[in-house]
Amino acid sequence: MDLGAVFFLLAALILTGMYLYAPFVSRLRGVNSQEEHELSSWMAERDRVINALQELDFDHSLGKIPPEDYPAQRSELLRKGAEVLRRLDTLQPASAPGPDVESRIEDALAARRADGMVVRDASPAAAPELTDDDIETLIAARRSRRREKSAGFCPRCGQAVLVRDRFCPSCGKSLN
Repeated sequence: MDLGAVFFLLAALILTGMYLYAPFVSRLRGVNSQEEHELSSWMAERDRVINALQELDFDHSLGKIPPEDYPAQRSELLRKGAEVLRRLDTLQPASAPGPDVESRIEDALAARRADGMVVRDASPAAAPELTDDDIETLIAARRSRRREKSAGFCPRCGQAVLVRDRFCPSCGKSLN
């Protein structure tokens, strides 16, 4: 046998061994705790509340929501958002004291508005106007946080999944 054939066979065996060993290495790196999944589901709930606030503001600006119902619905959504943010703070305490919960919701809503359509709120309790630099900073911070957190939901069971999950932790469906 030629020396080149021996090296080729040896390289093929090494590559095959690395290919077969790769799932075991990735499984050891990607162990997720129940706390990470709970954090992910609360972050998904926060996104749902922000979406609901954005839709409510948009519907109000179009006149689909009666003016007498709008403040009650908005305050209920803000209350839900505050509860979700408090829960997130208990799971993931902030390193530095930040703004109060209501203003954090408003900031997150402003970042969402900047991503898509911009809706102006005519109420006197509306958040102050943000400059373009403030909005860009909010968007960049939000995108960097989202990259490392929730990847969405399982298409089969609806359970929140993390970015590094290859299978749903609830039902086992492949997410790739």
